[in-house]
Amino acid sequence: MKQTLVLNNLNCAHCAGKIEEKIAKTDGYRDVSFNFANKQLKFSADKADCKAEIQSICDSIEDGVIVSEPEAEPKDDKKNPDLIMLIIAVVLAVSALTIHFAVGSSAEWAKWAELTLCIAATAISGCKVFIKGAKNLFKLRIDETTLLAIAVIAAFFIGEAIEAAMVTILFSLGEFIEERAVEVSRRDIEKLASIRPDFATVEENGTESTVNAADVPIGSTIVVKPHERVPIDGIVISGSTTLDNSALTGESIPVEANINDNVMSGAINGDKLIKIRTTKAFGDSTAVRILNLVEDAAAQKGNNEKLISKFASVYTPVIIAIAVLIALVPPLAGMGDFSQWLYRALVILVASCPCAIVISVPLSYYSGIGSASRQGVLIKGGKYLEAMARADVFAFDKTGTLTTGKLSVKKIKSFSKAFSEENLLALAAACEKNSSHPIAGAILKKAEGIKLPELTNYSEKAGFGVTARHNGKQVLCGSARILNDKQKSAIQGAADYAVYIVYDKELVGAISVSDSARPEAKSVISKLKSLGIKNTVILTGDNRDNAEAICRETGADSFVAQLLPEQKLEIIQNLKSESKAVCFAGDGINDAPVLTASDCGIAMGLGSEAAIEAADAVLSAGNLSKLPAAVKIARRTISTVKANLSFALCVKAAVIILAALGIASMWVSVIADTGVTVACVLFTVLRSKKAID
Repeated sequence: MKQTLVLNNLNCAHCAGKIEEKIAKTDGYRDVSFNFANKQLKFSADKADCKAEIQSICDSIEDGVIVSEPEAEPKDDKKNPDLIMLIIAVVLAVSALTIHFAVGSSAEWAKWAELTLCIAATAISGCKVFIKGAKNLFKLRIDETTLLAIAVIAAFFIGEAIEAAMVTILFSLGEFIEERAVEVSRRDIEKLASIRPDFATVEENGTESTVNAADVPIGSTIVVKPHERVPIDGIVISGSTTLDNSALTGESIPVEANINDNVMSGAINGDKLIKIRTTKAFGDSTAVRILNLVEDAAAQKGNNEKLISKFASVYTPVIIAIAVLIALVPPLAGMGDFSQWLYRALVILVASCPCAIVISVPLSYYSGIGSASRQGVLIKGGKYLEAMARADVFAFDKTGTLTTGKLSVKKIKSFSKAFSEENLLALAAACEKNSSHPIAGAILKKAEGIKLPELTNYSEKAGFGVTARHNGKQVLCGSARILNDKQKSAIQGAADYAVYIVYDKELVGAISVSDSARPEAKSVISKLKSLGIKNTVILTGDNRDNAEAICRETGADSFVAQLLPEQKLEIIQNLKSESKAVCFAGDGINDAPVLTASDCGIAMGLGSEAAIEAADAVLSAGNLSKLPAAVKIARRTISTVKANLSFALCVKAAVIILAALGIASMWVSVIADTGVTVACVLFTVLRSKKAID
């Protein structure tokens, strides 16, 4: 039984990972995945009600987490008092600091006033921290809150009251800023939920009623008023308007929608009322699918995320061992007081907490995926973001990907006096009427109004064509692969024809179709090359002449023509062995194996279900224009991860060395912990908001 719960008030990515891991190891739970961006925990369980058990697991790891149903998330409309408490604590601490420098410790009243103000400031700013630290200590779990509480108490005992107060304030301020920064990043992704209307206005027998969009059956008539979002995919049956698809495709220019035009859910209607006949269920509509793709991306963790989880599990015990050695070995060797080295060990432990690392890395991936989705590029997980960033080869399907896919019949050639051009067109259309291939669509469009012959024993083989029988005789209609050697010799000078017709083992005709490159194709390939992509290659089942023309027109580096699906797959595997990573963009059902085999398969638009399921990323606009932006976002995300890791590790290493030498104080350790975490989180959020050129 698949279930979803929401873990509220969980702002620590490290703790989230521990909760996810513990639930996954609990009997009766499978496919456990926690999305830190939208706080949703998804899993399969043997029993229906798991809320209490999940709450118990959360409580054992992180206090304050509230487990709720997705539709029953607790709402907190009250102002958060944390900032007010911090301001009061700062005022008290500054007052103590003023007394310390203005009066000193010569006056007894000044000494007691300073101590009282520092205790009050520490208690007000660090109440939650100390309670959490105490609870963790009883659970025999040491984290930065436990260490901070011990260090602050120790500071009071050795007469460093002002340092204790300031350290607590700094830590709490860092926690406050960190939580707000994480929430900002979360809200950016949660904004996507606004593209999915939950209600629809249904018209039935002339009466309108507002119902849950999920309850609207396929074939219903829904009314979309001006400036409302389209709730469900469908076809316009009344009215005309313009639609803002920017939330879906990243394209800011509104598109026209007239009668018989397809419209996607999530689009914003313009100034006119339209009526739509639904063609999909709510759960299969564009807006819902986009949300699902983005939300499920968290389950596909990148290699860096997995590495950090392993790193943290090794890093923490090593640091604790180092701190214990520093606390015990020097005083036992007669190199100073035990309290002196204990203080240094505490500084090391507080400074070395891996929060900055374990929070900033997954947050970088969430921000990158969110940024890409706003550009109309839906990336299914961190590992595919990494592959796109690493890729130095881009392979493209031709028809429908680099070209418009809108083929038209250019020429019909007869090789037999018994068949006129119209006869050949009718026979080819009869063969192709059940095919979904774009060439078949062009032939059928050309044959509109012509009576088609009746065929029997129809069968189709991908990459070859159609076999059928007409009046007891075999009919073949397809690519040059259906021809024998004698028939191939007869088409010299007509090699650019896309479809050949063989009737009763005799080549009787051929049909030529034409296609044109997408307007953005040349620019996209040029931009990819400027980004350092070393090889752009076209893989197509079309003939060599058409492939060469598109290759020349788009500026691609090379092409391979007349490929079967399995041959495309073989070429992709060869390219992978010769490069860092390979991205493949395609749109058809026959591209599904290649999309799966590439390091990052990119589907064009939200059309073919098989292509989208097999793909690792989706260009929701149905064109290539946002592909260079996606590569930039992927690279920027990975560079952010690396920058955060380098910065955090360098600062922590420096503070550990300084603490061991007795130079770094508890102030510095808090900055190295919470300060670095805040810096990494803010850097990640700001980088994610940077506009794509």
